[in-house]
Amino acid sequence: MNQIFLILSFFTVFTVFSQSKKPNDPLAHTFSIVARDAKTGEMAVAVQSHWFSVGTAVPWGESGVGVVATQSFVNKSFGIKGLELLKEGKSPQEALDILLSDDEGRDFRQVAILDKQGRVATHTGKSCIDYAGHANGKDFSVQANMMLNDKVVPAMEKAWIENSEMPLAERMVAVLQAAQEAGGDIRGKQSAALVVFAGEASEEPWNDKLIDLRVDDSENPIKEIERLLKVFRAYEHMNEGDLYVEKNEMKNAMEAYNKAMEMFSENLEMQYWTAITLANDKQMEKASEMLQKIYAKDENWRELTRRLPKVGLLNISEENLKLLLR
Repeated sequence: MNQIFLILSFFTVFTVFSQSKKPNDPLAHTFSIVARDAKTGEMAVAVQSHWFSVGTAVPWGESGVGVVATQSFVNKSFGIKGLELLKEGKSPQEALDILLSDDEGRDFRQVAILDKQGRVATHTGKSCIDYAGHANGKDFSVQANMMLNDKVVPAMEKAWIENSEMPLAERMVAVLQAAQEAGGDIRGKQSAALVVFAGEASEEPWNDKLIDLRVDDSENPIKEIERLLKVFRAYEHMNEGDLYVEKNEMKNAMEAYNKAMEMFSENLEMQYWTAITLANDKQMEKASEMLQKIYAKDENWRELTRRLPKVGLLNISEENLKLLLR
């Protein structure tokens, strides 16, 4: 009789789950954080999983609205629908209640919703695979399932609280690192993602997603996300330098470019455009010295230099161009 009961119970659970899950829904058992920076208003999602391309399934967000992490047996519609409910004026808890009320697979879901005010709501279904749980508070929620042990969620919460002086993106990565160090996903590591949205929507929505980094398949995805974030910060300095060039503030431009190269010294792109800026500022000897080192590593940069005057990106005399191309 007990065996029959167990078989029937399993069949019932499997049937409900099968009806609620579409073939293309990923099984993203994972750990993640949704959070808001109280100082800047920026909102973010960071996630790691032993599943390919977790960044295409778990993190969702919209500037001026909020962010969503949907995981475990993922219902991807929760991302779009959750944000729509927030835009309608629903609180995160109201939005979450509505999403779950219409979902036959609710017991298998893990979902966190955060709005632009820093309010949060989190659900860990009773059928999520152990160890599973969440912790939340003002401006954050951490959640995990299929973890090696029950220390992961507390470690994530602790890392969030203790790193309050970090920029939001770096703070999110610190939380992922803490989760992994505490044991992480019982299956190991494969992919990770980090997205950051502006706290308020602008008139240029294409600029409102501030950071969008993904590692789809890696032996150490969190370390790779950390590296990519460092590269991103270096390019922020490059962009800052470009803006100074437009204003003809060359000293400030070079300071910004030098900061970028200090962070990512092996990047030829940064070195090259710094040299071109020096040339346009008539600092030919410095520009030539930098370019010779770049050409020695890759001759294609020399050919690019030949092409720049035609499009107005290198405004120097023929004599000085020959100096740069020697």
